Amino acid sequence: MKPHLLLIDALNLIRRIYAVDANQKHHSDEQMLKASCSRVAHACSKLLSSTKATHAIAVFDGDKSWRYHFYKDYKHSRAPMPQILKDALVQFKAAIEETGIVVFEPINDEADDIIATLANKASHNNISSVIVSTDKGFLPFLNEHIAVYDYFKKHYLDQDSIKQRFGVEQKKLVEFWAFAGDKTNDIPGVKGIGTKSAQLLVNNYSSVEDALNDDALSASLRKKLTENMDMYVISKQLVSLRTDINLGFSLKQLRLN
Repeated sequence: MKPHLLLIDALNLIRRIYAVDANQKHHSDEQMLKASCSRVAHACSKLLSSTKATHAIAVFDGDKSWRYHFYKDYKHSRAPMPQILKDALVQFKAAIEETGIVVFEPINDEADDIIATLANKASHNNISSVIVSTDKGFLPFLNEHIAVYDYFKKHYLDQDSIKQRFGVEQKKLVEFWAFAGDKTNDIPGVKGIGTKSAQLLVNNYSSVEDALNDDALSASLRKKLTENMDMYVISKQLVSLRTDINLGFSLKQLRLN
């Protein structure tokens, strides 16, 4: 059987399921967490079945990744994980492992970079993979071997849905976010450039250099770009997922029994 890799953004899945269960009526926090763990395990089992995976891994975030050191305000406004959930993560990990899926928690790297590295390596070896996450950061990796699945909306993301959502082609997403920024992760983008201006730039120019070399570019946009080029460069680094993480394990170690 040809290998097929399932890549689960673990905290993305857990936090969304937990948020629903935390708002339900339970007799105790212990019962709520038990129910939430059960739902996470059930989701993993369903994903194994629907994707027909031969190999699978659920990746957690390590402690402060390189992005926090590179840019001090990265995710600074994001609400911290509820302590009750943080204390129970070991239970969620055990629940996932019981489904046969390997659980991996790096020391410092973010799950996104680990998953991007795995998907990219698999793709270069003509191995198909499915990334399960609602994180838009994976969308630039969509190709004939890499799919992105939203478990909660029950659908795969595609080129058309990306163009409809962001107003740019999938291959230009990183450039788009470098200009417009990403508020969910406190990535600034270029000061004064919003969604419409970012769309105009990436839809009409192949690079920021091309835009600046065009005499027809408005004086206002030119001024914003030249005065804030450092934040464009920083933002582009931040929104670009790494594909060169040293993993320390091979694909065969992710094989399902």
